[in-house]
Amino acid sequence: MHEMEQIMDEHSRYLVRIAYLYVKNWSTAEDIVQEVFVAYFQKSGQFRQEASLRTYLTRMTANRSKDYLRSWKHKKDVLLGAAYSSTKGAEDVLLEQEQLVSLRKNLFQLPLKYREPLILYYYDEQSIAEIASYLELNENTVKTRLRRAKQQLKEFFEEEEEEVTNNE
Repeated sequence: MHEMEQIMDEHSRYLVRIAYLYVKNWSTAEDIVQEVFVAYFQKSGQFRQEASLRTYLTRMTANRSKDYLRSWKHKKDVLLGAAYSSTKGAEDVLLEQEQLVSLRKNLFQLPLKYREPLILYYYDEQSIAEIASYLELNENTVKTRLRRAKQQLKEFFEEEEEEVTNNE
């Protein structure tokens, strides 16, 4: 029991942030991480220690997050969220931090095939080789996707800047 608590204390905050980068919802991210811990503790004998526990749990979290994104529940939540956000008042928008909102918006505009290597490279600090192995891609493909993701983000920010300038 103590080992379980220690593992959860050590990794839960990090894993929730990883899940959030995929699913864009804090409570869903927390649910996914709970599922990951339950699955890990039920099948901890299957952990072959070929990688660190953190890497293993990160992969489980990413896979669960992708499963969620493909699920009907996610599609339903997106539709309901769109209906709710249209009723959001201007006061709510002003309370959010502009740069963080902008980054998150732009990051989530990227297709998953570009967003995922970006997250793994910058947030999870994995090497190109590790990302290629994990995503089962050629290293040059990973490099290309990273370059394209950064270029698209740059273009998103430039468009935003242009809109702000034109509205002033």
